[in-house]
Amino acid sequence: MEIAEIEQWIKEYPLVWSIIKFFILAIIILIIVRLLRKQLKKTIPNAAIRYKSQKGVEIFGYILLVIIAITYFTGTIKDFTLIIGLFTAGMAFTLQELILGIAGSLYIFLVKVYAPGDRIEINGIKGDVIDVDSVYTTMMEIGQWVSSDNYSGRIVKLSNAFVFKGPIYNYSQNFPFIWDEFNLPIRYGSDIDLAKSIIIKIASETLAEYTANSKSQWKDVVSKYYIEDAQVDPTLAITLTDNWIQFNLRYIVDFKKRRITKHLLNDSIRTEIEKTKGKVILASATVELIKVPELKIDVKK
Repeated sequence: MEIAEIEQWIKEYPLVWSIIKFFILAIIILIIVRLLRKQLKKTIPNAAIRYKSQKGVEIFGYILLVIIAITYFTGTIKDFTLIIGLFTAGMAFTLQELILGIAGSLYIFLVKVYAPGDRIEINGIKGDVIDVDSVYTTMMEIGQWVSSDNYSGRIVKLSNAFVFKGPIYNYSQNFPFIWDEFNLPIRYGSDIDLAKSIIIKIASETLAEYTANSKSQWKDVVSKYYIEDAQVDPTLAITLTDNWIQFNLRYIVDFKKRRITKHLLNDSIRTEIEKTKGKVILASATVELIKVPELKIDVKK
């Protein structure tokens, strides 16, 4: 095709030519964004700063494309508003999940619903957020076939659209501590005061760092939100049951150290109870015969 023919075609189809030029410009911008992301990945050693820088370049690229699209087409193409309206309606119908995912991405970044490093539960899936891109949230899954807060080993990609569809539980934002508890059955007849002192002493010593760090951060939460103050020191509640005295220990712990902390508490309490030499005894669901009934057997020859 000669130059004269190309110029004639451009005059006959100005709308198509303008769209082609815009897409060429958009491809150039996307290539530049991709190259900048690769360069940042090579030059920035810190993972957190590198991640934020790459996301900043990506978001800036999208914003630049929108601005260029508005300034490029406004007032230069007849009936462009009608065409783009029909096109947008069709795209919105066919790609509603994708559009919701992109909108969810903007909502996550602007409102700070969660960020990489946070532990969240969304759409019934619990895990640590390891990446948030323009469409998907990537998580390292926790739980499922493994107990407690251990990684299952599966990486889950979840559409950002789910931020509009249900509750999001964040274990670490603003207040990176959670309350946990467990029960200890103590046999009737044990030295209850001694048992209480052992449990509170061990809990206070083991959890001292978490308690001190959480107090200042909990004050910030109380001042920021409409929420009543809560007890962050370890607390012990006693319940009398048919079989034993149940000690319920409630305490605050780092959201990522829940399992190991419970292990340390249980092991230390068990060790101290064994040192009491029978003054405090852990109960169990066993049957104990208090008295054997007398049997009279009359054997006649």
